[in-house]
Amino acid sequence: MSETRGAAVRFEKVQKSYDGENLVVKDLNLDIAPGEFLTMLGPSGSGKTTCLMMLAGFEPATHGEIYLNDRPINNVPPYKRGIGMVFQNYALFPHMTVAENLAFPLQIRKMSKSDQEAKVKRALEMVELGAFGNRRPAQLSGGQQQRVAVARALVFDPELVLMDEPLGALDKQLREQMQYEIKHIHENLGVSVVYVTHDQTEALTMSDRVAVFEDGRIQQLSAPDVLYESPQNSFVAQFIGENNKLSGKVTKLKGNVCEVELDDGTMLKADAVNVEGVGSRTTISLRPERVEMYPDKKLENQIEGTIREVLYLGDHLRVVMSVAGNPEFIVKVRNRGERWQLAEGQKQKIGWAASDCKALDPVA
Repeated sequence: MSETRGAAVRFEKVQKSYDGENLVVKDLNLDIAPGEFLTMLGPSGSGKTTCLMMLAGFEPATHGEIYLNDRPINNVPPYKRGIGMVFQNYALFPHMTVAENLAFPLQIRKMSKSDQEAKVKRALEMVELGAFGNRRPAQLSGGQQQRVAVARALVFDPELVLMDEPLGALDKQLREQMQYEIKHIHENLGVSVVYVTHDQTEALTMSDRVAVFEDGRIQQLSAPDVLYESPQNSFVAQFIGENNKLSGKVTKLKGNVCEVELDDGTMLKADAVNVEGVGSRTTISLRPERVEMYPDKKLENQIEGTIREVLYLGDHLRVVMSVAGNPEFIVKVRNRGERWQLAEGQKQKIGWAASDCKALDPVA
Protein backbone atom coordinates (compact mmCIF):
# COMPACT_ATOMS: atom_id res chain seq x y z
CA MET A 1 0.00 0.00 0.00
CA SER A 2 1.12 3.60 -0.42
CA GLU A 3 2.36 5.85 2.34
CA THR A 4 -0.18 7.16 4.82
CA ARG A 5 -2.51 9.78 3.39
CA GLY A 6 -6.05 10.67 4.06
CA ALA A 7 -8.98 12.70 2.82
CA ALA A 8 -10.57 15.71 4.41
CA VAL A 9 -14.34 15.47 3.84
CA ARG A 10 -16.73 18.33 4.43
CA PHE A 11 -20.53 18.43 4.22
CA GLU A 12 -21.71 22.03 4.04
CA LYS A 13 -25.43 22.73 4.59
CA VAL A 14 -26.29 19.50 2.75
CA GLN A 15 -29.93 18.51 2.34
CA LYS A 16 -31.54 15.59 0.57
CA SER A 17 -35.14 15.06 -0.51
CA TYR A 18 -36.42 12.27 -2.72
CA ASP A 19 -39.88 13.70 -3.30
CA GLY A 20 -39.21 17.45 -3.25
CA GLU A 21 -41.12 17.87 0.02
CA ASN A 22 -39.72 15.72 2.83
CA LEU A 23 -36.07 16.06 3.80
CA VAL A 24 -34.30 12.82 4.74
CA VAL A 25 -31.10 14.78 5.44
CA LYS A 26 -31.51 18.23 7.01
CA ASP A 27 -28.80 20.92 6.90
CA LEU A 28 -25.89 18.56 7.47
CA ASN A 29 -22.63 20.26 8.44
CA LEU A 30 -19.84 17.78 9.11
CA ASP A 31 -16.04 17.81 8.88
CA ILE A 32 -14.10 14.52 8.72
CA ALA A 33 -10.38 14.83 9.46
CA PRO A 34 -7.64 13.25 7.30
CA GLY A 35 -7.04 9.68 8.45
CA GLU A 36 -10.12 9.63 10.68
CA PHE A 37 -12.41 6.63 11.14
CA LEU A 38 -15.86 8.19 11.41
CA THR A 39 -18.98 6.09 11.86
CA MET A 40 -22.47 7.23 10.93
CA LEU A 41 -24.74 5.42 13.37
CA GLY A 42 -28.50 5.43 13.59
CA PRO A 43 -31.74 3.50 13.13
CA SER A 44 -33.26 2.71 9.73
CA GLY A 45 -34.47 5.85 7.98
CA SER A 46 -32.30 8.24 10.00
CA GLY A 47 -30.38 9.52 6.95
CA LYS A 48 -26.98 7.90 7.53
CA THR A 49 -26.90 5.71 4.39
CA THR A 50 -28.21 8.57 2.25
CA CYS A 51 -25.24 10.67 3.43
CA LEU A 52 -22.86 7.90 2.41
CA MET A 53 -24.52 7.54 -1.01
CA MET A 54 -24.22 11.30 -1.60
CA LEU A 55 -20.55 11.20 -0.64
CA ALA A 56 -19.97 8.25 -2.99
CA GLY A 57 -21.78 10.06 -5.82
CA PHE A 58 -24.62 7.56 -6.16
CA GLU A 59 -27.19 10.13 -4.98
CA PRO A 60 -27.15 13.87 -5.75
CA ALA A 61 -27.47 16.39 -2.91
CA THR A 62 -30.67 18.44 -3.14
CA HIS A 63 -28.95 21.42 -1.54
CA GLY A 64 -25.48 22.27 -0.20
CA GLU A 65 -22.00 21.13 -1.17
CA ILE A 66 -19.77 18.15 -0.40
CA TYR A 67 -15.98 18.64 -0.47
CA LEU A 68 -13.14 16.13 -0.73
CA ASN A 69 -9.75 17.65 0.12
CA ASP A 70 -11.32 21.12 -0.25
CA ARG A 71 -12.50 20.22 -3.77
CA PRO A 72 -16.26 20.40 -4.42
CA ILE A 73 -17.41 17.03 -5.74
CA ASN A 74 -21.17 17.42 -6.24
CA ASN A 75 -20.72 17.35 -10.02
CA VAL A 76 -17.87 14.81 -10.08
CA PRO A 77 -19.02 11.33 -11.21
CA PRO A 78 -18.45 8.44 -8.76
CA TYR A 79 -15.62 6.81 -10.73
CA LYS A 80 -13.62 10.06 -10.68
CA ARG A 81 -13.86 10.65 -6.93
CA GLY A 82 -11.07 8.22 -6.01
CA ILE A 83 -13.21 6.60 -3.34
CA GLY A 84 -13.15 2.91 -2.31
CA MET A 85 -16.44 1.23 -1.42
CA VAL A 86 -17.27 -1.85 0.67
CA PHE A 87 -20.87 -3.10 0.64
CA GLN A 88 -22.78 -5.53 2.85
CA ASN A 89 -23.28 -7.98 -0.02
CA TYR A 90 -19.55 -7.79 -0.99
CA ALA A 91 -20.43 -7.06 -4.68
CA LEU A 92 -17.65 -9.36 -5.95
CA PHE A 93 -17.68 -10.56 -9.56
CA PRO A 94 -18.50 -14.31 -9.33
CA HIS A 95 -16.91 -15.20 -12.70
CA MET A 96 -13.56 -13.66 -11.72
CA THR A 97 -10.87 -15.03 -9.41
CA VAL A 98 -10.00 -13.16 -6.24
CA ALA A 99 -6.92 -11.67 -7.91
CA GLU A 100 -8.99 -10.61 -10.94
CA ASN A 101 -11.55 -8.95 -8.66
CA LEU A 102 -8.77 -6.94 -7.02
CA ALA A 103 -7.15 -6.08 -10.35
CA PHE A 104 -10.41 -4.75 -11.83
CA PRO A 105 -10.26 -1.23 -10.28
CA LEU A 106 -6.59 -1.03 -11.34
CA GLN A 107 -7.43 -1.96 -14.94
CA ILE A 108 -10.08 0.78 -15.05
CA ARG A 109 -7.34 3.23 -14.00
CA LYS A 110 -5.16 1.89 -16.84
CA MET A 111 -2.37 0.79 -14.53
CA SER A 112 0.49 -1.26 -15.98
CA LYS A 113 0.38 -5.05 -15.64
CA SER A 114 3.40 -5.14 -13.33
CA ASP A 115 1.94 -2.45 -11.05
CA GLN A 116 -1.36 -4.33 -10.97
CA GLU A 117 0.31 -7.55 -9.89
CA ALA A 118 2.35 -5.82 -7.18
CA LYS A 119 -0.65 -3.98 -5.74
CA VAL A 120 -2.88 -7.08 -5.83
CA LYS A 121 -0.18 -9.09 -4.03
CA ARG A 122 0.20 -6.42 -1.31
CA ALA A 123 -3.57 -6.08 -0.88
CA LEU A 124 -4.05 -9.85 -0.49
CA GLU A 125 -1.25 -10.03 2.07
CA MET A 126 -2.78 -7.14 3.98
CA VAL A 127 -6.00 -9.15 4.53
CA GLU A 128 -4.08 -12.43 5.03
CA LEU A 129 -5.37 -14.05 1.84
CA GLY A 130 -2.08 -14.31 -0.07
CA ALA A 131 -2.71 -17.93 -1.07
CA PHE A 132 -6.30 -17.37 -2.28
CA GLY A 133 -5.71 -15.28 -5.41
CA ASN A 134 -6.73 -18.05 -7.84
CA ARG A 135 -9.98 -18.96 -6.09
CA ARG A 136 -13.39 -17.67 -7.07
CA PRO A 137 -15.67 -15.93 -4.54
CA ALA A 138 -17.99 -18.98 -4.32
CA GLN A 139 -15.06 -21.01 -3.01
CA LEU A 140 -14.56 -18.65 -0.07
CA SER A 141 -16.33 -18.33 3.29
CA GLY A 142 -18.36 -15.20 4.10
CA GLY A 143 -15.52 -13.78 6.16
CA GLN A 144 -12.98 -14.41 3.39
CA GLN A 145 -15.27 -12.77 0.83
CA GLN A 146 -15.56 -9.74 3.06
CA ARG A 147 -11.77 -9.56 3.34
CA VAL A 148 -11.55 -9.58 -0.45
CA ALA A 149 -14.12 -6.77 -0.62
CA VAL A 150 -12.04 -4.71 1.83
CA ALA A 151 -8.84 -5.42 -0.12
CA ARG A 152 -10.51 -4.39 -3.39
CA ALA A 153 -11.61 -1.09 -1.85
CA LEU A 154 -8.02 -0.36 -0.77
CA VAL A 155 -6.01 -1.82 -3.66
CA PHE A 156 -5.87 1.41 -5.72
CA ASP A 157 -4.77 3.57 -2.75
CA PRO A 158 -7.99 5.59 -2.49
CA GLU A 159 -8.19 8.92 -0.73
CA LEU A 160 -11.25 7.74 1.14
CA VAL A 161 -12.96 4.41 1.88
CA LEU A 162 -16.73 4.16 2.46
CA MET A 163 -18.20 1.10 4.16
CA ASP A 164 -21.96 0.50 4.13
CA GLU A 165 -23.01 -2.08 6.77
CA PRO A 166 -20.09 -4.28 5.60
CA LEU A 167 -20.35 -6.85 8.41
CA GLY A 168 -24.13 -7.21 8.52
CA ALA A 169 -24.19 -10.60 6.78
CA LEU A 170 -21.65 -12.25 9.10
CA ASP A 171 -22.33 -14.23 12.26
CA LYS A 172 -21.59 -12.65 15.63
CA GLN A 173 -18.14 -14.14 16.25
CA LEU A 174 -16.88 -13.46 12.74
CA ARG A 175 -18.35 -9.97 12.80
CA GLU A 176 -16.42 -9.15 15.97
CA GLN A 177 -13.22 -10.56 14.49
CA MET A 178 -13.65 -8.47 11.32
CA GLN A 179 -14.27 -5.33 13.40
CA TYR A 180 -10.80 -5.64 14.89
CA GLU A 181 -9.22 -6.51 11.53
CA ILE A 182 -10.73 -3.49 9.75
CA LYS A 183 -9.73 -1.26 12.68
CA HIS A 184 -6.12 -2.51 12.52
CA ILE A 185 -5.97 -2.10 8.72
CA HIS A 186 -7.18 1.47 9.14
CA GLU A 187 -4.58 2.16 11.83
CA ASN A 188 -1.79 0.73 9.64
CA LEU A 189 -2.78 2.63 6.48
CA GLY A 190 -4.07 5.88 7.97
CA VAL A 191 -6.67 6.19 5.19
CA SER A 192 -9.89 8.06 5.96
CA VAL A 193 -12.88 5.78 6.54
CA VAL A 194 -16.58 6.65 6.68
CA TYR A 195 -18.50 3.68 8.05
CA VAL A 196 -22.28 3.25 8.21
CA THR A 197 -23.93 0.88 10.69
CA HIS A 198 -26.91 0.53 13.02
CA ASP A 199 -24.82 -1.66 15.36
CA GLN A 200 -23.85 0.37 18.44
CA THR A 201 -21.12 -2.02 19.59
CA GLU A 202 -19.53 -1.92 16.15
CA ALA A 203 -19.50 1.88 16.19
CA LEU A 204 -18.03 2.11 19.70
CA THR A 205 -15.37 -0.53 18.96
CA MET A 206 -14.03 0.80 15.66
CA SER A 207 -14.43 4.56 15.49
CA ASP A 208 -12.41 7.66 16.28
CA ARG A 209 -15.70 9.56 16.33
CA VAL A 210 -19.35 8.56 15.96
CA ALA A 211 -22.10 10.68 14.43
CA VAL A 212 -25.47 9.55 15.80
CA PHE A 213 -28.25 10.21 13.27
CA GLU A 214 -31.96 10.52 13.86
CA ASP A 215 -34.60 12.17 11.68
CA GLY A 216 -32.05 13.43 9.16
CA ARG A 217 -29.87 15.24 11.69
CA ILE A 218 -26.77 14.47 13.73
CA GLN A 219 -27.92 14.27 17.34
CA GLN A 220 -24.39 14.02 18.72
CA LEU A 221 -20.89 13.79 17.24
CA SER A 222 -18.33 12.54 19.75
CA ALA A 223 -15.61 10.04 20.54
CA PRO A 224 -17.10 6.66 21.56
CA ASP A 225 -16.36 7.06 25.29
CA VAL A 226 -17.89 10.55 25.39
CA LEU A 227 -20.95 9.32 23.50
CA TYR A 228 -21.54 6.54 26.02
CA GLU A 229 -20.59 8.38 29.22
CA SER A 230 -22.02 11.80 28.37
CA PRO A 231 -25.05 11.59 26.04
CA GLN A 232 -26.34 15.05 25.16
CA ASN A 233 -29.99 14.11 24.77
CA SER A 234 -32.43 11.33 25.55
CA PHE A 235 -32.35 9.82 22.06
CA VAL A 236 -28.58 9.26 22.23
CA ALA A 237 -28.82 7.90 25.78
CA GLN A 238 -31.48 5.38 24.77
CA PHE A 239 -29.86 4.41 21.46
CA ILE A 240 -26.30 3.83 22.70
CA GLY A 241 -26.06 0.80 24.99
CA GLU A 242 -28.47 -0.26 27.72
CA ASN A 243 -29.97 2.57 29.68
CA ASN A 244 -32.45 3.06 32.52
CA LYS A 245 -34.98 5.85 32.09
CA LEU A 246 -36.76 7.65 34.93
CA SER A 247 -39.06 10.63 34.38
CA GLY A 248 -39.80 13.55 36.65
CA LYS A 249 -39.67 17.30 37.29
CA VAL A 250 -36.69 19.50 38.17
CA THR A 251 -37.23 20.99 41.65
CA LYS A 252 -33.81 22.53 42.28
CA LEU A 253 -30.88 23.53 40.09
CA LYS A 254 -27.47 24.48 41.46
CA GLY A 255 -24.55 24.63 39.07
CA ASN A 256 -24.45 21.41 37.10
CA VAL A 257 -26.40 19.39 39.70
CA CYS A 258 -30.18 19.25 39.89
CA GLU A 259 -32.75 17.67 42.15
CA VAL A 260 -35.54 15.80 40.43
CA GLU A 261 -38.87 14.65 41.83
CA LEU A 262 -39.86 11.50 39.97
CA ASP A 263 -43.46 10.86 39.01
CA ASP A 264 -43.91 8.55 42.01
CA GLY A 265 -42.54 11.18 44.43
CA THR A 266 -39.00 9.79 44.76
CA MET A 267 -36.33 12.52 45.03
CA LEU A 268 -33.03 12.08 43.15
CA LYS A 269 -29.92 14.13 42.43
CA ALA A 270 -28.52 14.13 38.90
CA ASP A 271 -26.00 15.72 36.57
CA ALA A 272 -27.91 18.54 34.84
CA VAL A 273 -26.77 17.93 31.26
CA ASN A 274 -29.71 19.23 29.27
CA VAL A 275 -32.54 20.72 31.37
CA GLU A 276 -34.64 23.83 30.80
CA GLY A 277 -34.78 24.90 34.44
CA VAL A 278 -36.69 24.50 37.69
CA GLY A 279 -40.22 23.21 37.07
CA SER A 280 -39.38 21.65 33.70
CA ARG A 281 -39.86 18.00 32.85
CA THR A 282 -36.75 15.85 32.48
CA THR A 283 -35.71 12.28 31.78
CA ILE A 284 -32.96 10.78 33.90
CA SER A 285 -30.56 8.43 32.10
CA LEU A 286 -28.63 5.85 34.12
CA ARG A 287 -26.41 3.00 32.89
CA PRO A 288 -27.15 -0.41 34.50
CA GLU A 289 -23.50 -1.03 35.42
CA ARG A 290 -23.37 2.21 37.45
CA VAL A 291 -26.04 1.01 39.87
CA GLU A 292 -24.72 -0.58 43.07
CA MET A 293 -26.51 -3.49 44.65
CA TYR A 294 -26.05 -3.68 48.44
CA PRO A 295 -24.46 -0.20 48.55
CA ASP A 296 -21.95 -0.23 51.42
CA LYS A 297 -21.09 3.45 51.17
CA LYS A 298 -23.12 6.63 51.30
CA LEU A 299 -24.38 7.50 47.82
CA GLU A 300 -26.39 10.59 46.84
CA ASN A 301 -29.15 8.38 45.50
CA GLN A 302 -30.42 5.37 47.46
CA ILE A 303 -33.70 3.74 46.63
CA GLU A 304 -35.56 0.50 47.13
CA GLY A 305 -36.95 -1.65 44.34
CA THR A 306 -38.48 -5.07 43.81
CA ILE A 307 -36.59 -7.80 41.94
CA ARG A 308 -38.59 -9.19 39.02
CA GLU A 309 -36.03 -11.41 37.27
CA VAL A 310 -32.43 -12.57 37.72
CA LEU A 311 -30.44 -13.78 34.70
CA TYR A 312 -27.04 -15.44 35.00
CA LEU A 313 -24.76 -14.26 32.15
CA GLY A 314 -21.40 -15.61 33.25
CA ASP A 315 -19.34 -12.52 34.01
CA HIS A 316 -22.34 -10.69 35.49
CA LEU A 317 -25.92 -11.08 36.68
CA ARG A 318 -28.62 -9.09 34.90
CA VAL A 319 -31.22 -8.13 37.47
CA VAL A 320 -34.52 -6.67 36.27
CA MET A 321 -36.27 -4.62 38.93
CA SER A 322 -39.33 -2.49 39.43
CA VAL A 323 -37.93 0.86 40.57
CA ALA A 324 -39.74 4.19 40.99
CA GLY A 325 -42.46 3.31 38.49
CA ASN A 326 -40.09 1.73 35.95
CA PRO A 327 -40.84 -2.04 35.79
CA GLU A 328 -37.84 -2.70 33.50
CA PHE A 329 -35.06 -1.12 35.56
CA ILE A 330 -31.85 -3.08 34.92
CA VAL A 331 -28.92 -3.60 37.28
CA LYS A 332 -25.75 -5.36 36.15
CA VAL A 333 -24.15 -7.10 39.12
CA ARG A 334 -20.55 -8.20 38.58
CA ASN A 335 -19.97 -11.90 39.21
CA ARG A 336 -17.33 -12.18 41.91
CA GLY A 337 -17.95 -15.86 42.58
CA GLU A 338 -20.11 -15.11 45.61
CA ARG A 339 -23.44 -16.76 46.32
CA TRP A 340 -25.83 -13.91 45.62
CA GLN A 341 -29.10 -14.16 47.46
CA LEU A 342 -31.28 -12.52 44.85
CA ALA A 343 -34.80 -13.82 44.32
CA GLU A 344 -37.89 -12.71 42.40
CA GLY A 345 -40.24 -10.63 44.51
CA GLN A 346 -37.49 -9.62 46.93
CA LYS A 347 -37.21 -5.99 48.08
CA GLN A 348 -33.68 -4.70 47.49
CA LYS A 349 -31.80 -1.47 48.14
CA ILE A 350 -29.75 0.00 45.32
CA GLY A 351 -27.79 3.23 44.95
CA TRP A 352 -25.74 5.37 42.59
CA ALA A 353 -23.79 8.63 42.47
CA ALA A 354 -25.45 11.81 41.22
CA SER A 355 -22.70 12.18 38.59
CA ASP A 356 -23.65 8.78 37.12
CA CYS A 357 -27.18 9.79 36.17
CA LYS A 358 -27.85 12.44 33.56
CA ALA A 359 -30.86 14.76 33.52
CA LEU A 360 -31.74 15.21 29.85
CA ASP A 361 -34.48 16.59 27.64
CA PRO A 362 -37.80 14.86 28.39
CA VAL A 363 -39.02 11.99 26.20
CA ALA A 364 -42.42 10.36 26.14
